[in-house]
Amino acid sequence: MTGVPLKHQRISRILAREIRSGRRPAGEQLPGEHALAQRFGVSRTTVRAALAELSEEGLITTRTGKGSYVLFDGGPLDDGLGRPCALVLQGVETRVRTLAVRETHDSGLADELALEKNAFVCVERTRELVADGTVVSYERSYLPPLSVIRELPAQGLGQDSLAEVLLRAGLRPDHGEQRVSGRRIDAHEAELLRRTPGDWFLDTRRTSRAADGSFVEHVVSLLDPDHFQLTLAFG
Repeated sequence: MTGVPLKHQRISRILAREIRSGRRPAGEQLPGEHALAQRFGVSRTTVRAALAELSEEGLITTRTGKGSYVLFDGGPLDDGLGRPCALVLQGVETRVRTLAVRETHDSGLADELALEKNAFVCVERTRELVADGTVVSYERSYLPPLSVIRELPAQGLGQDSLAEVLLRAGLRPDHGEQRVSGRRIDAHEAELLRRTPGDWFLDTRRTSRAADGSFVEHVVSLLDPDHFQLTLAFG
């Protein structure tokens, strides 16, 4: 009959309402196929079709051998700096580990950013899930070596975020650009991410500048596509 949803569509709509309402928070693992089949009185094939619809809508991600996890959290996927690639596990506890804070010189990066000086302070960090220790990102932040920032290699970040450090240094991101691609990680990156060389990750390059166009920050990130997604705002 026209207008009557198919079984898998009915299931996907019910689960979608539970996710969008916040009843199932971002990061939560959905019940397995067998449990969902019992709940709705359908076959596992029908459940798989429903999960596929939810995945196409960007509400869940399904990991082979692990199950399906909620992506949507009902809030805007943005960190305040206009990052089009945003961590979608908002509300899920994560921790950041600082691997290194050092002064460095990179003529290639300076040329790319049209900077006269090639000196930077580089902060290397990973982010992992508290629940199981899964590392979901590795990033290198390149900052201009202003007085406040040049103290970081000796003093460390402490409890401060990089955003707080930038503000103390008088650096306020106003605009910028970000490029997103995908590639396979090498052996060194795999060691940092606790993955296998050749695993596929999102590779992002983001440059932030102040209102007067001066350099604020350049961030190179490797993001686990199971936990990050590209979001675009327009209009």
